Amino acid sequence: MDIYTRQRERERKKQESEAMEAPKLLMLILCAFFIGKTLGDGVTPQEAKELRDEVREMFYHAFNGYMDHAFPRDELRPLSCGGEDTLGGYALTLIDSLDTLALLGDRERFTSSVEWIGKNLRFDINKTVSIFETTIRVLGGLISAHLIASDYNTGMRIPTYDDKLLHLAEDLARRMLPAFDTPTGIPFGSVNLLHGVDENESKITSTAGGGTLTLEFGVLSRLTNDPIFEQVAKNAVRGLWARRSKINLVGAHIDVFSGDWTQKDAGIGTSIDSFYEYLLKAYLLFGDEEYLFIFQEAYKAAMHYLFNDPWYVEVNMNSAALVWPLFNSLQAFWPGLQVLAGDIEPAIRTHAAFFSVWRRYGFTPEGFNLATLSVQQGQKSYPLRPELIESTYWLYKATRDPRYLDAGRDMLASLQYGARCTCGYCHISDVEFHKQEDHMESFFLAETVKYLWLLFDLAAGPDNLVENGPYKYIFSTEGHLLPATPQISLVREHCSYFGAYCRNIKLILKTHAPESAETNSSHSQTQPADSSFLSRSNYQSSPFITGLIKRVVIKVAFKEMETICGFACKRPSWQRDSVQG
Repeated sequence: MDIYTRQRERERKKQESEAMEAPKLLMLILCAFFIGKTLGDGVTPQEAKELRDEVREMFYHAFNGYMDHAFPRDELRPLSCGGEDTLGGYALTLIDSLDTLALLGDRERFTSSVEWIGKNLRFDINKTVSIFETTIRVLGGLISAHLIASDYNTGMRIPTYDDKLLHLAEDLARRMLPAFDTPTGIPFGSVNLLHGVDENESKITSTAGGGTLTLEFGVLSRLTNDPIFEQVAKNAVRGLWARRSKINLVGAHIDVFSGDWTQKDAGIGTSIDSFYEYLLKAYLLFGDEEYLFIFQEAYKAAMHYLFNDPWYVEVNMNSAALVWPLFNSLQAFWPGLQVLAGDIEPAIRTHAAFFSVWRRYGFTPEGFNLATLSVQQGQKSYPLRPELIESTYWLYKATRDPRYLDAGRDMLASLQYGARCTCGYCHISDVEFHKQEDHMESFFLAETVKYLWLLFDLAAGPDNLVENGPYKYIFSTEGHLLPATPQISLVREHCSYFGAYCRNIKLILKTHAPESAETNSSHSQTQPADSSFLSRSNYQSSPFITGLIKRVVIKVAFKEMETICGFACKRPSWQRDSVQG
């Protein structure tokens, strides 16, 4: 019996079981805590290899579909087998796919793609482009591929490569610099690559749009020895953080001239998500403790005001009054970020809750209402997003818990049976009816497939430059590989990589377990001075799940965690107050 026959049999039994269950609320909560239960047949090492190979075939079905039917346009129309220009008309999907080709060890296609881009790509074009999307997809794709193609240590160096991707990246970034010429330092949302900022350009931008530039711009400064790129990106973060509320929350949209918040909803999802992500990752990559300080304060506030265990909600940034009891699919990156921060326990619970939504529909809708426990009206689509798969990979890497392989297998099956179409993979316009839409964003190849492949490759016995190469890598928010080389990171030798910071920095990250969660009293620690962070009011159940979750006991393979988490993971995070040298 092959793995998908078994999968269909499990799904049939699951549907029969669900039909006999009573309240849908109870069913959702039970699903949310799948992590504590045994799920059918576990993924064996041999199955992990088969699944990894299937993900590789998935990549090439979509990549070849793009190259055969859409290239050099930006993105593939996978149902009609055509192409469309969605960002700038410069082979966006190819640029976004470069480091995935390298990760898969495809030297031939990586080399030919780098050479084509070096010869044919130009940015002196009359196109108005998104600062955010252009930075994370194009600038990040070019920088990552340059670092791989120019370094013997990656095993993918191209002997004839002459730094053309780096020159293109620098040219592109300089064309975006006029967007940062604002009173607040927060950039406009868009810029014309030929003429600069249009006089009628909107002064409103998102927090993520202004705060998710530090990695790509910072690496570029180090590679070109020109500090301007890193300076403007850091000033943008400072401009946003300086306008935080008194309770250390940021809103979703801001006026880049006045600094006034035009949308005051605070959350970890849409329009804000990667602001948090880049604070921590900029510290991990560059060792700049200013980013660490801001992250600690921002994370503490998010866990205090937004965390309704195991879900996250949106609140007013000033009053913390509930605005939306909503899970949106972009929140699903958060458990992965918590793994990097060493805060594993809440990450496990939240991932379980988010994955229960996937299992219910076969995909995660853009919005799931936690009050009605139904898909949010107008947010029924699944545009092939990677965030839940990304967090699954990081949690498996941290815990080696086989349940994350089961989750990955379920997600792969959903994509194969629900999203695969003629020339690639289709957006799902309605997760309840699995209706396909003729669009495939470039991030499907840059992130979604990449994290799935990394998950199963890790289980099968890793053989790739991320796990076996000479560098530790930070993944950008677009999944691009940024190595912590001496030239880039400049981090002191005693700074750990995952889940820990320099030894002279006190950690304030604590887990946010329910009051009844058990810990080993023999490892209890002294309470930190800032006890408000640990206030039990943080963990009160939200009004729509009150009383259902009373006790959670999570077992994590801490020995495995030590391997990747470093110093701060040597004892359970909920028993750790600080890390000192």
